[in-house]
Amino acid sequence: MQSRGSSSRLSTMAYRSRIPTLLISMFAIFASVYVAGRLWQDAENRVYLIRELDRITGQGQSAISVDDTLKIIACREQHKKLDSLEMELAAARQEGFASKRLTETNGTYTRRGPLLVIGIITRFGRQNNRDAIRAVLKKMEDNKGIVARFVIGRSANRGDTLDTDIHRENRKTNDFLILDNHVETNEELPKKAKLFFALAADKWEAEFYAKVNDDVYVNIDALGATLATHLDKPRVYIGCMKSGEVFSEPKHKWYEPEWWKFGDKKSYFRHASGEMYVISRALAKFISINRSILRTYAHDDVSAGSWFIGLDVKHVDEGKFCCSSWSSGAICAGV
Repeated sequence: MQSRGSSSRLSTMAYRSRIPTLLISMFAIFASVYVAGRLWQDAENRVYLIRELDRITGQGQSAISVDDTLKIIACREQHKKLDSLEMELAAARQEGFASKRLTETNGTYTRRGPLLVIGIITRFGRQNNRDAIRAVLKKMEDNKGIVARFVIGRSANRGDTLDTDIHRENRKTNDFLILDNHVETNEELPKKAKLFFALAADKWEAEFYAKVNDDVYVNIDALGATLATHLDKPRVYIGCMKSGEVFSEPKHKWYEPEWWKFGDKKSYFRHASGEMYVISRALAKFISINRSILRTYAHDDVSAGSWFIGLDVKHVDEGKFCCSSWSSGAICAGV
């Protein structure tokens, strides 16, 4: 009885030990079939790529690896993009200084915005100055990729003849940027310049933004040529850099109420002259975002300089922007 029982138990144990072995064998077979299938599929893909490369290159056989094939295909795509950019550059040299900042859409590139937006700071009663400038405005926008707008606020007595005259003029010319929330006074000129940069950055995606007074003549060709040399600088502030004296006497024409904040109380920090200066898109966006907390001082040029003094900004002291000293190749001059 014991012998039979022992034989039965041994037989049962042997049978049970075969089950895991069979399962392992079946799993191994399935795994082998799966791996073989993947290798076969990969081999088919490689053969397809090689045949495609042979077809593209026109050769009967390929002597390079599939990895090299993929690199070649990617390289060719880059060459197509480079060719497109070279064509844009060639067109830029013939068309003027229009911005060539590009956007890719389905493999094609389109121009996005102007090279420059100019804010011509004007006041009530200066239509003669504006008319003298208008002769070149349309030509600038059409041929040079430069947008120019006369910047003006509202009358202290909103809706009076000063406001209505501006609206009447704008209906004829459509070249104003009217600051609805700004009262037109000399004391508020720094805030006016700040609002121009903020609104212009919101309205136009340009490479540069310029503030110019309406009694300054600008050589557009010279300006465009100069700005084209600074397209590689993302944060640039260009102008006729100066320091200037700080006047603490309240009766002085250029009195600075915050005179005590400026170092030796005798001179300002380095900043561009207010007759004309240019900033890049990144700085205009910075002003737009922080317009509510950026401090203004007695003068718009000092205020602008204060906004950039603590930033990683390239200050360019450009003698051609010194409008008070007209010379050969100069960009601006007072009129």
